[in-house]
Amino acid sequence: MSQISSTSHSAATSGALFMVVASIAFAGTNTLQSVLPTPTEYGGFGMSSTGMAFWQYLIASVLALPLILRIGLSNLKTRHPLAHEVRALVSALGVHVFVYGFASGVPIWQMVTLLATGPLFIVLGSTLFLGERASTARIVAALAGFVGAIIVSGVGTESLGWQALIPITAAALWAVTDILTKYLTRKGESPETLTVSLLVLMTPNHLAILLVANALSGVLPMGLAPGFPFALPDMPGTWLLLLLGALTAAAQYLLAFAYRAADAVYLQPFGDLKVPLSGLVGWIALGQVPSVWFWPGAALIVGASVFIYWIENRQEPASLQPA
Repeated sequence: MSQISSTSHSAATSGALFMVVASIAFAGTNTLQSVLPTPTEYGGFGMSSTGMAFWQYLIASVLALPLILRIGLSNLKTRHPLAHEVRALVSALGVHVFVYGFASGVPIWQMVTLLATGPLFIVLGSTLFLGERASTARIVAALAGFVGAIIVSGVGTESLGWQALIPITAAALWAVTDILTKYLTRKGESPETLTVSLLVLMTPNHLAILLVANALSGVLPMGLAPGFPFALPDMPGTWLLLLLGALTAAAQYLLAFAYRAADAVYLQPFGDLKVPLSGLVGWIALGQVPSVWFWPGAALIVGASVFIYWIENRQEPASLQPA
């Protein structure tokens, strides 16, 4: 029994650790995604949001080539090609919706914090479609993480228009991606297959979205697809774009390992850590000093993560006791 408990605790710890490191990588990508599409007159590089998303995942796919060769092409085989394609398409749509928020002028604080509505979609979807048990502790932790994210943003101190729906829509789309990731792990898909298939499929999906957006540029909002769709920024921006692609590849790989080790609802409070982490990265890298609301909100988010981790590890041994 002790061996079973030790294994279970190790899996929970590994899942939480992978999610935390993935959150750090996502914090880096969020910061870069806020800089690259910002107009040059405001200190950015003026990329179109759709163009940036395309190059981001093309670079990530190229960086994944050594991984693909090391793993072996046989690991790309799957019995669930449609699920992988839907997962990639929904994830790509989420990326384009999210980065469009930056291009449309939504502040990074509101973008990242309103994105934290994702756990609520995760809890609902995992319960309805995956049959995961939404315990009281898990629901409380998810709600606490969401409230903490809202506090971080200082929502209510600044006016929010229809643009607030942009990160919420992205959160819903990425929640679907996370649920499909967990579904595929239950079907026996390895982290290698999940990561590589997503990176390979994301690029053609981003290309399709890019081409459609430019074909409809006359009717789409400004900032979504301005100018030549494949235009690159100047050299400093190109280096940042390369870094963005590298962080994207690393984050997706870590995410797949996290969902292999633990279930989606358990991991969500740890995913919320990307909110205060994004604030810290923005502070260090961009000089964006967090508001006074940042600290109590971040404390609540971290507290929710510690709480659910403690509850799950306290209850697990009891459930494994022999009858």
